[in-house]
Amino acid sequence: MTAKRLELLRELVPAASRVAVLVNPDNPTIVDSTLRDLEPAARAIGLQIQVVNASTIREINEAFTTLARERPDALLVGIDPFFNGRRVQLVHLATRHGLPASYPARDFVEAGGLMSYGANIVDAWRQVGSYAGRLLQGAKPGDLPVVQSSKLELVVSA
Repeated sequence: MTAKRLELLRELVPAASRVAVLVNPDNPTIVDSTLRDLEPAARAIGLQIQVVNASTIREINEAFTTLARERPDALLVGIDPFFNGRRVQLVHLATRHGLPASYPARDFVEAGGLMSYGANIVDAWRQVGSYAGRLLQGAKPGDLPVVQSSKLELVVSA
């Protein structure tokens, strides 16, 4: 999904050549997965990516100070629970610095962000409930299939 988010951001900002990617280094598995998907996708559409790390409120502010100085053409905010909890701050800073940004979930757009592409949270919670129900009925966790969200949504600010 990260590669698709980059493609959609490029469609929104066709003149972009450099995109900053905000990630939380405290979650190296997520960062590695994000960059593994993003780097070839960026090369394929002729974009340079600039990785920016933040794992605290202060580091988010510092990251945007760096972004204001270096002026990338757009921002892609990585998937991270910490970032979801700081969505108002992230949206505010991206807007204040004039950075078109793509976010991982609808909540960011509802907070004023430009665009999100990701799993439909209601569908994801429904799947969690279904799994919990199967476990409560005696299913063994190892016997249950791995399931990914099947409903994705693109949300663009009006």
